[in-house]
Amino acid sequence: MKKILGAILAVIIMAQVSFAAPFNAKAKTKRIPAGTKLELKMLNSLNTGINKQGNGFSAILLTDQTADDDVILPSGSIIRGDIQGVLEPKRFSKGAVLYLNFDHVVTPNGRQLPLTLNVVGRTDMTFDGGITTTKGYADAWKQTCSKSGQITKDAISWAEDVTDSGWKYVLVPVSAFGGAFGTAGYFVYGSIADMIKKGKHVQINKDEVLHVILVDPIDVPVI
Repeated sequence: MKKILGAILAVIIMAQVSFAAPFNAKAKTKRIPAGTKLELKMLNSLNTGINKQGNGFSAILLTDQTADDDVILPSGSIIRGDIQGVLEPKRFSKGAVLYLNFDHVVTPNGRQLPLTLNVVGRTDMTFDGGITTTKGYADAWKQTCSKSGQITKDAISWAEDVTDSGWKYVLVPVSAFGGAFGTAGYFVYGSIADMIKKGKHVQINKDEVLHVILVDPIDVPVI
């Protein structure tokens, strides 16, 4: 009886080997090279005030990836990752920092291929690849200057829109003076507030498009 069972087991093992060997020998891959730029649409939102390190997220590939005129990774492929780290906002308007880790992509045949992506093309990036809101007091102060200057522009535009040609020469200078006064007040208040308050949390919205670059090549199995 033991000999019969041993013979059956040997046949099963040989069959598994014979089926597996041709698959491995004939398996083909096509490469997506490093440096390839991809567009991803977020399938869920992330916020540094809510989400923590290790929380997962998913995104969808928006563009077909081709090799030799064949689509090897179609748009709609799912890319999964997690939050690599979060830095909390600090005083002097230093915003929170969000670090994303893209872990793998799911191929059309269901295989999970590891990948490494870096977010690119944003003005709110830190030197080490994080996403932030304001990089500190200097950055917040520049935003305050921009907003305060806009007050005067808006006041002048309002005077030009609501007056006819006769009164325009009276109200425009008055509006400009009032706008300048408001600008000065906002600038002083904003500059002091920027030193005291903490920066804002990072928010990435659902359906937001991220531009990323492939750090290492991906070899995608093809039929």
